[in-house]
Amino acid sequence: MTSYVFITGGVVSSLGKGITSACLGAILEARGLTISMIKLDPYINVDPGTMSPFQHGEVFVTHDGTETDLDLGHYERFVRTTTTGRNSNFTTGRIYESVIAKERRGDYLGATVQVIPHITDEIKESVARGAGDADICLVEIGGTVGDIESLPFLEAIRQMSVDLGHDRVVYVHLTLVPYISTASEIKTKPTQHSVKELRSIGIQPDILVCRSELPLPEEQRRKIALFTNVKPDAVISAYDADDLYKIPEMMHSQGFDDIVAKQLNLDLPPADLSVWDSIVEAKKNPSGEVNVAMVGKYVDLRDAYISLSEALLHGGIHTRTRVNIHYIEAQDIEDNGVDCLADMDGIVVPGGFGDRGIQGKIEAVRYARESGTPYLGICLGMQVAVIEAARNLAGLEGAMSTEFNRETPHPVVALITEWQDAKTGSVEQRTEASNLGGTMRLGAQEITLKEGSLAATSYGSTTISERHRHRYEVNNNYRDRLTEAGLVFSGLSVDDLVEMVEIPDHPWFVASQFHPEFTSNPRDGHPLFKGFIEAARRHREGALPKVKEA
Repeated sequence: MTSYVFITGGVVSSLGKGITSACLGAILEARGLTISMIKLDPYINVDPGTMSPFQHGEVFVTHDGTETDLDLGHYERFVRTTTTGRNSNFTTGRIYESVIAKERRGDYLGATVQVIPHITDEIKESVARGAGDADICLVEIGGTVGDIESLPFLEAIRQMSVDLGHDRVVYVHLTLVPYISTASEIKTKPTQHSVKELRSIGIQPDILVCRSELPLPEEQRRKIALFTNVKPDAVISAYDADDLYKIPEMMHSQGFDDIVAKQLNLDLPPADLSVWDSIVEAKKNPSGEVNVAMVGKYVDLRDAYISLSEALLHGGIHTRTRVNIHYIEAQDIEDNGVDCLADMDGIVVPGGFGDRGIQGKIEAVRYARESGTPYLGICLGMQVAVIEAARNLAGLEGAMSTEFNRETPHPVVALITEWQDAKTGSVEQRTEASNLGGTMRLGAQEITLKEGSLAATSYGSTTISERHRHRYEVNNNYRDRLTEAGLVFSGLSVDDLVEMVEIPDHPWFVASQFHPEFTSNPRDGHPLFKGFIEAARRHREGALPKVKEA
């Protein structure tokens, strides 16, 4: 029978509810429990797929091909679970969409549909479905207590304690404990008010996780406990850590998991956190370091590339390398040239949408190819690699993706409808074909790698499965010309779409249409990121072969 831990947040957003949930899941898993994880998001969008990365950060794609909240990436990096869009991420928009559909079908038998009980019942049913057969389901509620948008979710989780009994439910509340430097004082009042707000809607937290710059002194812990009706040992100090992967041990050392186990009447073996200790040790004691340029479109918000940034660090963990990521705006390269890449040991071009900075990304690819700097392209990063090769190796002047230039004379990247139905015909034909639409390719799909390719060598297999999130594809009508120019199509989908390209006369040049960062985690790493970081180290140490002259 599944028990539930609900994680709410107060005072301000972005305190780390996702990390707290994931780390608690990791500790409980290390004590032998099976864990499922759910994120409840109060925004009205059905999913974050259409939201700007500047507003919402990264869109994490699940194995089943659903665009979800970035916190699901935290869950999969810390816990041995595979989230699904169907059961792991529910938004206000999705809940209301389901309720309205039921009302239209007549499922409510003419009743007046209301927030209570219809919306709250839908939330509870969704949570129960998402929990599956796990021993414990951790449910994170997005937003901040006091927001009008999150009230139905909070009411639903309040009801679940009544429905199930409090011995099957634990409430964890994450708050901010600020330090006022001018007064040299730690302030507990925001936490007191946040808990008061939570209690006003009927939820008494069992555990408080207090975010602060420094460890919370005992005096403040006891004060918070007194004013919030929480036991002093259930006030957890979540102070700033210099390494994300230290947090499970930090929380375990304060008895976070013991409190949860006691509340749920669970008799558990001790936690084995040795794997997390080894990860921290590997990051703390590298045998070398590299500088990696990430040439992106959304670098002002690091959360837009959070899975990719973590995957690069995972590559560092498994090669004992300190990875220094330099976030470079593609538009800056477009405006000022590639001099900013001169001291880089590796270059990554990630995914993105829209034409801003595209020429800067193409120039970054050209620099990597011509200088022999290890290159890893992901999604759009593969497409601009194909465009660069078409222009500068195959001599296809003006080659471009129709996403950015409908009138390009050489649409080497286009919607499938454009290059299958209209071939390389007139602009009018391609425009008509594109108006038929292009289906977004989402989720895990099987890929066949070319025997003997760098991709196959890196994976140690010729058959892999990776997650996708894109609409435009490499135009198969140009594959022969690009192959003759030296570009190797080293990975193909089951329906003959280009999945990977590489340049064999280059020290390390690999690009993928899929997103390998979504399946990377600190315990296992990922073969492409390990290979890339190893190549970057060889480049730094001068051990890479020179680029062959064209």
